[in-house]
Amino acid sequence: MSALSTAAAPYSLFLADDKHSAPVTHVGQRILWTIVTLAVIAGIYLLMWRGWKRRQARQADVAPLNEVPEGVFSGDGVESIYVSTTSEGDWLDRIAVHSLGRRSNARVQVAAEGVLIEREGASDVFVPAAAVRGVRLATGMAGKYLREEGLVVLTWQHGDRTLDTGLKPRFGTDELVAALEAHFAVSTTERPSS
Repeated sequence: MSALSTAAAPYSLFLADDKHSAPVTHVGQRILWTIVTLAVIAGIYLLMWRGWKRRQARQADVAPLNEVPEGVFSGDGVESIYVSTTSEGDWLDRIAVHSLGRRSNARVQVAAEGVLIEREGASDVFVPAAAVRGVRLATGMAGKYLREEGLVVLTWQHGDRTLDTGLKPRFGTDELVAALEAHFAVSTTERPSS
């Protein structure tokens, strides 16, 4: 007997005693389950897309965004996250038209003429001074929730609708709140979102 056959002998005895082999991989079943999983995921995304389109159709009466006045705003503004715009008092009713429901990085500038929210990847939002109805701190609104009241919610009139726009300043709310209170006849109220 060669050295190789004597070395392999214990393993061949072990294999001979094992009456059950490892289960055969059923490639067809795995492919089928993969296709079913992908179809379910695609179906969920399709339903979400249809829901968003229906929301946009329901909100077709929201007026186009205001034009930004030339030469009014200068400076860097307050670096923020634009969270969303919702119907006033209904922090889950996100406005889907005019990209108002799209979260983005933003810079907020405040002047006597109004508030300019310059958004990355979406159209800018200009709120005229006469449209500002109030400012409050909140813990959250559609898509963003905080432990503490760190979300600045600007309430404003846009056509026939009163809207809430949520902004999360990157370095605390004090600078943005102070600028809003200095330019408009509003004072910040602190209350949790409900």
